[in-house]
Amino acid sequence: MPTQQPLTYHAFVELATADPAVVGLVLKGSRAHDDMTTEHSDHDLYVVLTDNATTDLTRFTGHRIPELDLVIVSLAEFRAAGMPGFERYALARAKIVLDRLDGGIAQILATKARLDADEAFRDSGEWLDAYANSLYRSVKNDRDGHPLAARLDAADSIRFLLELLFALDRRPRPYNKYLKWELARYPLPGWDTGMLLNAADRISGTGDVPLQRHLFAHVETAARRAGHSAVLDAWGKDLDLMRPQ
Repeated sequence: MPTQQPLTYHAFVELATADPAVVGLVLKGSRAHDDMTTEHSDHDLYVVLTDNATTDLTRFTGHRIPELDLVIVSLAEFRAAGMPGFERYALARAKIVLDRLDGGIAQILATKARLDADEAFRDSGEWLDAYANSLYRSVKNDRDGHPLAARLDAADSIRFLLELLFALDRRPRPYNKYLKWELARYPLPGWDTGMLLNAADRISGTGDVPLQRHLFAHVETAARRAGHSAVLDAWGKDLDLMRPQ
């Protein structure tokens, strides 16, 4: 009896395209980012079905092999994916393989790629406060002779800083793997990409306090310009510890 061959990406795309219940095929992950694929990269594919669809393709729900990882969802579920959630960036930079909705799939992806104004303002305020908190703890721990705690808090602060800066630009933060890729193609307005990446690298690794303070000076200017003075002013005199000395 012949051994059944694993389902390939191209074979599945052909199968799904022939099924009228499928309204969209969306490729995410490394295959959707130019020059990011390796020999280990699989094909992460969303299969979008009409709501209440009846199709034999549902037998592939949960299908996952080294070459092909399928996520089979209804159109309603696809609209909600990552809104909010970790999946948002993946879909924001996804590539459309099939769009039977006359641009409807593309519009859904565009919505995921752009935070609305209220969402961006709310989120950036929360991330700013979280960034300031970790920065303050890092600098205070360094002052008080707790180097490990200072470095850990510094690393946390970079996570919150990146969330903040992308929210200020109304974009979901990229996964760490795609940070350089994203900034090389879509720089953050008002920020020197090389300076930002170098600062993130050094602060995460060493907890460099003068550099943390130097970076905070740039963040404070940008945050106040964006209307977040109240978040910063709530820190009162503690801001003095965060600012350049």
